[in-house]
Amino acid sequence: MDIGDTSGGRKLLKYMKLFLFSLSVLLLLNGCSSANTSKDLFELKGSYIGDNSAVVHIVHQLLHEEEFKKLELQTKEQPYGIHLAYEDISGGDNEHKKVAIYNATFIFALIQNADWITFQFDDTEYTLTKKELESWYTQQLSDFSSEQSLKELATDYLNDEEKVNKLFH
Repeated sequence: MDIGDTSGGRKLLKYMKLFLFSLSVLLLLNGCSSANTSKDLFELKGSYIGDNSAVVHIVHQLLHEEEFKKLELQTKEQPYGIHLAYEDISGGDNEHKKVAIYNATFIFALIQNADWITFQFDDTEYTLTKKELESWYTQQLSDFSSEQSLKELATDYLNDEEKVNKLFH
């Protein structure tokens, strides 16, 4: 190639631009796809208890998802419910109660036809109904439209141990 010949340089520059553009597109697409793996839970609001994948996705976004072991949906007849089993959660009964309340709060807010949830923690079992939890909060859980506001409500109530214990007797 002659130093005065610019056609080879133009071709090289053209390929470099194409390569950099392609690389930019790939990086942009990769960034977008990784941002979508952790959805806002409220994108699942309005789900039904029969939608196994939605229920599992919700449960995997809640407290102690690592200790979550089993899910069983009760959809043959009303009232519809869910059995959730957890293993090896430390903290005893107080932690179990808090997990049950917090997770039930989100499940009842997001799954429109869930009426009850039974939480199995090793040797302990708690059942909460949507009706009793909404009565405890004095608010309709389906009225919430953001994860943050529901989290604040649950946290405020869970910080009052007397309220927590009242719910379970």
